[in-house]
Amino acid sequence: MKKILITGGPGTGKTSLVNELKNNGYLCSEEIVRDLTLKKRDEGIDQYFLKDPLAFSIKLFNLRLKEYNKSFNSNLIIYDRGPIDVLAYLNFKSIEIPIDLINNSKKINYKYSFILNPWKDIYNQDSVRYESYEECVLIHEFLIKEYEKFKIKLIVVPNGTIIERVRFIKKILD
Repeated sequence: MKKILITGGPGTGKTSLVNELKNNGYLCSEEIVRDLTLKKRDEGIDQYFLKDPLAFSIKLFNLRLKEYNKSFNSNLIIYDRGPIDVLAYLNFKSIEIPIDLINNSKKINYKYSFILNPWKDIYNQDSVRYESYEECVLIHEFLIKEYEKFKIKLIVVPNGTIIERVRFIKKILD
């Protein structure tokens, strides 16, 4: 099975892009972080990552790893973010990364890994995305460094309409 990654900092258009790829017939995994954040909010924890960044990160990493290891009835799956993104966020927050997250990350690889650049024109904060645009730019740099550590080559998706971005990715996948 070909595993394809879509990554990037917050607010770069990943989920919109993945949803459009889904509309084009590709099998895509769901982004997990919003569901996890909203579930904890229902339990009375407003910002789970800010309240307990390590516990949140370990939970998110394990959920994404489970999704990565899941079998699908398809020869290609596109992931909206991956487990290694969690390591980048921990580094961004200067939190020591547990060794088991690093060891599990060594087993992760993708056929293609796409990254979306920070893009001020489309960036907005909401009740789940609390990072400023400037933090988005910093997180982007941490993502690049983290994927480089695991020798995963990132392909930059140019800014453009969703259709242009889909066309760029399809050209590589097909």
